[in-house]
Amino acid sequence: MNTIATIRHSRAELSGQSTRPSGQRGFVSRLVRVVRSLARWIDHLLDRRRSRLVLLEMTDDQLKDIGVSRCDAHREGIRPFWD
Repeated sequence: MNTIATIRHSRAELSGQSTRPSGQRGFVSRLVRVVRSLARWIDHLLDRRRSRLVLLEMTDDQLKDIGVSRCDAHREGIRPFWD
């Protein structure tokens, strides 16, 4: 092993970097982005479902205040969360 290779190897060990190819780090960062995106999407779907359930629990006076009929609230409340 020549001197330059030894210096590069030593610097990588000191900085905490492994000697694995950089493509693996790219894969992990892409995987993290996909998982975060999926979590945000699921959170959005759950928020939508919660708001529809709240709409079903409102009284007629509350629905009148926001300008929604009982029939419209029921129709919206029974829709599936993915719709």
